[in-house]
Amino acid sequence: MSSPSVGARSASLPGDPPGGRRAVAVWAVGVSVYFVAVIFRTSLGVAGLDAADRFHVGASALSTFSILQLLVYAGMQIPVGLLVDRLGTKKVLAIGVVLFTAGQVGFALSPSYGMALASRALLGCGDAMTFISVLRLGTRWFPARRGPLVAQLAGLVGMAGNLVSTLVLARLLHGVGWTAAFGGSALAGAVVFVLLLVFLRDHPEGYEPEPFPHHGSAYVRRQIVASWKEPGTRLGMWVHFTTQFPAMVFLLLWGLPFLVEAQGLSRATAGDLLTLVVLSNMVVGLVYGQIVARHHAARLPLALGTVGATAAVWAATLLHPGPHAPMWLLIVLCTVLGACGPASMLGFDFARPANPPERQGTASGITNMGGFVASMTTLLAIGVLLDVTGDNYTVAFCTVFVLQALGLSQILRLREQAARRERERLVASRVETVHVPA
Repeated sequence: MSSPSVGARSASLPGDPPGGRRAVAVWAVGVSVYFVAVIFRTSLGVAGLDAADRFHVGASALSTFSILQLLVYAGMQIPVGLLVDRLGTKKVLAIGVVLFTAGQVGFALSPSYGMALASRALLGCGDAMTFISVLRLGTRWFPARRGPLVAQLAGLVGMAGNLVSTLVLARLLHGVGWTAAFGGSALAGAVVFVLLLVFLRDHPEGYEPEPFPHHGSAYVRRQIVASWKEPGTRLGMWVHFTTQFPAMVFLLLWGLPFLVEAQGLSRATAGDLLTLVVLSNMVVGLVYGQIVARHHAARLPLALGTVGATAAVWAATLLHPGPHAPMWLLIVLCTVLGACGPASMLGFDFARPANPPERQGTASGITNMGGFVASMTTLLAIGVLLDVTGDNYTVAFCTVFVLQALGLSQILRLREQAARRERERLVASRVETVHVPA
């Protein structure tokens, strides 16, 4: 078979999958698994106060739910990346669905704090297997030039899952009770499990990855070391670290208590503001995806701009004189927090071009670990500071600025190295394309 001309291939890389309707259908099945995982992950965010009453715990113990869940999630990222590279998307997603559904059922039926903790850990383990798998599915089914938009769309679907938690699960919780709400939601896990078994495929026919040795500790070391050596992987991790956690912490646990207890809002109004974060995330995700797909150089300015805007609006909210910040400022805060998720997705746009296909899962795992480590650290620090200071949210939320400063320093340190290395890889790929035999 003759190969396409250089001009015809200029918009894609050698061996790029074709995309198309079939790709969209298969990818939709994979992303539906991630959608359900996010519903389960964020379900505690609307049930934090109820969980405190149900299990008779304070702020530190309450934060342990989310910390343990994120600890498991973050710790699983590199192992999951290796599993995805070795076993493929379908097998890893299937394992993930079984685990996070079992965790949701266990949480619904937990009679004690200890069992509830174990259930959230199991949920976090299954949740950890979803997003990296969906990213890999996108790289196997869509051309590389579609990568930024496909990744942002995956993040958007995840936020839609967060929206379901905020709008639907919260109302179910107060309507039918704890066990029925959490147990009933677990049915969604069974539905997506059947869909992925029947319809999901790892790659298009004729685009099988080249054989690669996947056995032994040498393979594991080689994958991790090679991925970490790439400045783009490390830059992607720190971009994810610095941008994701402010919104994650707000939505996952501390947003509702902050708005109700520190700002004096009703639960209904606080829920509306949490919904605003999610809606803003979905809109900004589409905008960021389109911008980066057209202007690759916009990745870093968008990430840095989001960090700066988030720090500024948090400072204005926490330092506002008077007992409560005005509603307009809280609306601005929640709107800006909505940009954190899309900005964190930009981290994968640094790691993706820095690594070959056989390392995409491992590199994505390293990148994805960044934001969840930051979120876990912040969740713990806020819980401890609230207990120590007698629920002083101003002091507790100052943790945000500390982690942003750390991440920003690393981004600025790595940006030139990553840009230089990416230019070298781009030149090499163009040379390879030019020399494709006719």
